[in-house]
Amino acid sequence: MATVRPARPGEEASLTALCLRSKAHWGYDAEFMRLCVPSLTVEERSIAEGRVLVATDETGQTVGTVSVGRNGDDAELALMFVEPTAMGGGTGRLLFEAAVGLARKLGYPRMTILADVNAARFYERMGARFLRNEPSDAIPGRVLPFYEYDLTSGASS
Repeated sequence: MATVRPARPGEEASLTALCLRSKAHWGYDAEFMRLCVPSLTVEERSIAEGRVLVATDETGQTVGTVSVGRNGDDAELALMFVEPTAMGGGTGRLLFEAAVGLARKLGYPRMTILADVNAARFYERMGARFLRNEPSDAIPGRVLPFYEYDLTSGASS
């Protein structure tokens, strides 16, 4: 079973690489992946602010990461990625619940999620509500499902 801890200074590059491996798992081509790099980069500042969490397996290997940002008055699920070999094993749920806890601790009433189309059903299972399609933050002309998660309810899912 995975556990979650705060990201540590110096993990930016390895967490960014994890995000890119996870995104590439869905078969996107090299140009698509190149365009995604800026939006999939884990920032040192976010780690220093305590907004990045890491999931590790029983051996201590990193198997996922999540980042909570700010979107106006709401939290934003800025990044959430799981190692392809760990997908389907509960790591995503664990990370999502940890992100919900962090966003609540930071005092946000809602969390927004600009989801990859391959992750949309996951967020719906977690209890996020589809609002509309929004432009991609990485790929010109692409639209992505945009969700909202109510942080004022008692449960995370």
